[in-house]
Amino acid sequence: MTQPSPLASLGELRALIASLPGGDEAAAEAAAARETLLTKPAGALGRLEELSVWLARWQGRHPPRVDRPRVAVFAGNHGVAARGVSAYPPAVTAQMVQNFIAGGAAINQLCKAVDADLRVYEMALEHPTRDFTEGPALSDEECARAAAYGMMAVESGVDLLCLGEMGIANTTSAAALCHALYGDTAADWVGPGTGAEGATLARKVEAVVAGVARNRAAMTDPFEILRCVGGHELAAIAGAVLAARLAHVPVVLDGYASTAAAAIIHAARPDALDHCIVAHCSAEPGHARLLKRLGKRPVLDLGMRLGEGSGAALAVGILRAAVACHTGMATFEEARVSGREA
Repeated sequence: MTQPSPLASLGELRALIASLPGGDEAAAEAAAARETLLTKPAGALGRLEELSVWLARWQGRHPPRVDRPRVAVFAGNHGVAARGVSAYPPAVTAQMVQNFIAGGAAINQLCKAVDADLRVYEMALEHPTRDFTEGPALSDEECARAAAYGMMAVESGVDLLCLGEMGIANTTSAAALCHALYGDTAADWVGPGTGAEGATLARKVEAVVAGVARNRAAMTDPFEILRCVGGHELAAIAGAVLAARLAHVPVVLDGYASTAAAAIIHAARPDALDHCIVAHCSAEPGHARLLKRLGKRPVLDLGMRLGEGSGAALAVGILRAAVACHTGMATFEEARVSGREA
């Protein structure tokens, strides 16, 4: 894929979303047809069969492959963290990035386990977003630039893109995005994140209420919501989702923050996440509510809430298993096994 030019404004992002390509139905039909010939009762592999067809449709080829999966972790800092909404200080974002680089984080081990390429994208950690309780977190140009940076994660040869994040207070931002998009109460969308409880959790709810109220007049469409209460890494994830669609690369979203970023794209165009699956249902309570809004069924449910792309990396193993069965199993004819009687 040719690397995108820097986006000058969110207007360019709005124009881009109007021209997204659809899936390859011929490839999907070929995958579905092969599933009926394999040595198993129809539907016996359950969702693995669905995932094979999904991969074929959005890679635009049959058979599908998962040879070069990439886990992209975007890291950004949030001004709202200064309000004491997290159990950890903002300095942890940069410290964890160094841990990723040193190979000491959970995501490093999971990527090794599933043989996935890990890339960490550090996004101006010394320049956090503005505190969204006092006004927009990002300018139009800053938000567009962050989205363009995320688009660069989709490089030629990558056949599956897993999107994760790191950023102290980004579940506060994710909750604010969801509250602004869908309503309900702020408390419905706010959870413990890194372990917030008591007064810290109460401050987190208050920040979401205040941020959405403060920016209400400016949040005239989903991209303005992203600008007003989002963050650098969340805008990057939104950009990566769009770039992957343009490049015919299927996407695996990780947990709550990643899915909230992608929800901006869904709100702008409901079919724009058809090339995305959600890896797991986070223990963060707002995630299950968000998945229902998006009509997405997670691949896994392991009670995880780490972020870092950890659930998405685990899903790579499931997708590889789906492809292995789809491509490696013998057909009834090849194995000389009797098919189902009429």
